[in-house]
Amino acid sequence: MKATHGLAFVLVIVGGLNWLLVGLFSWDIGMIFGGQGAIISKIVYVLVGLSAVYLISTHRSSCKYCESKATSTGTPAGRPA
Repeated sequence: MKATHGLAFVLVIVGGLNWLLVGLFSWDIGMIFGGQGAIISKIVYVLVGLSAVYLISTHRSSCKYCESKATSTGTPAGRPA
């Protein structure tokens, strides 16, 4: 589970940096792989998207910050204080 989380985190970081490059320089990292139409680029984009979905769905159960915040306020994670 830790390896899956780590891989998902790295892929989401890659996706975030890609959006930064697109926003600042109009350059997409997918161009390295032959552009948005190339199959490898599509695979990378899908993996980044799936990683984001995975991290969103497992965030509350795996985020040490949220766990420590919940225990310090005395309320369960995800519940308002």
